[in-house]
Amino acid sequence: MDTLKNKVAVITGGASGIGLASAKLFVEQGANVIVTGRRPDAVKAAVADIGPRAFGIVGDVADPGHHEAVADAVRERFGGLDVYMANAGINTITPSPLVSEDEYDAQFAVNTRGVFFGVQKVEPLLRDGGAIILTGSIAAGKALDGHAAYAGSKAALGAFARVWAIELRERRIRVNLLSPGPTDTAILEKLGVPPEQRPAFEAGMAARIPLGRMARPDETAKAALFLASDASSFITGIDLKVDGGMTLL
Repeated sequence: MDTLKNKVAVITGGASGIGLASAKLFVEQGANVIVTGRRPDAVKAAVADIGPRAFGIVGDVADPGHHEAVADAVRERFGGLDVYMANAGINTITPSPLVSEDEYDAQFAVNTRGVFFGVQKVEPLLRDGGAIILTGSIAAGKALDGHAAYAGSKAALGAFARVWAIELRERRIRVNLLSPGPTDTAILEKLGVPPEQRPAFEAGMAARIPLGRMARPDETAKAALFLASDASSFITGIDLKVDGGMTLL
């Protein structure tokens, strides 16, 4: 398939979960993809899994220097960029009275500041008619227990997308928000859901989702492909929810 034939894409947080699924799909559709991540072993494994048109850069999106390194790599290897997917994110579920300053700062550093300065650094390299995809969360608009800091850090992305869609309109660069609901990724384990509790956790989630289950990473990746491709050529500034209808309840 050639939906993204000869396109160049960067996906932050592309070594696992939704980012990895999106990278695989983009490459299947003809793109060259640079994936970034904080863990060298995970980035190396992801590149091997994705295939020969994938390249990896290790770094933390909370570090402005990382974005400069990504921009330099794109410039040197490809000369320009067609798709930027700001996907890296972290989440800790903690009731507001118990959120520490470090926990708060870490989520905003990655989820908010990392997105802002990532786009700032790569925007000059984006070719006219390109696409920016910001991975948000339905938590930004749906109150979920223990998600106040995370929700705030993701809510800012909607404002970014709307303003950037206007700022970049003369270059026909489309900017859209992709907001997943509960997705079956490794983040569940990072959130402290042990394997023996997974069935009960998934059943509880399914009961809150009209389509009756959590999303698969590849389903969210297909939505990302839509926003990256010419199939969405007249769409900018939207919030595409991939949540099985969870925000309806």
